[in-house]
Amino acid sequence: MNAVVLEHVSVAELPQAWRDRLDPALTDSAGARVTVRIEAEHAAVGQAAAEFADDPLFGMWRDREDMADVAGYVRRLRAPRFDADGSRNDS
Repeated sequence: MNAVVLEHVSVAELPQAWRDRLDPALTDSAGARVTVRIEAEHAAVGQAAAEFADDPLFGMWRDREDMADVAGYVRRLRAPRFDADGSRNDS
């Protein structure tokens, strides 16, 4: 898959239609920056799931209690790599 990723883009430089979709707290923050990812849209979620449902690895972690809150799990996993302002932690 080909994607274009633009990191540290000033929110003020985004098209208004894009800014309208962001959290107002972010758009009101002076100097706020975001990462923009542009790629082709995937098939509908149901179709995509059906494509992988026959794969023996599909759902292999569904019973893991430590991943019940997927967003929280990933946030904890990524936390050491990023500072509070979202910039990379290079130390």
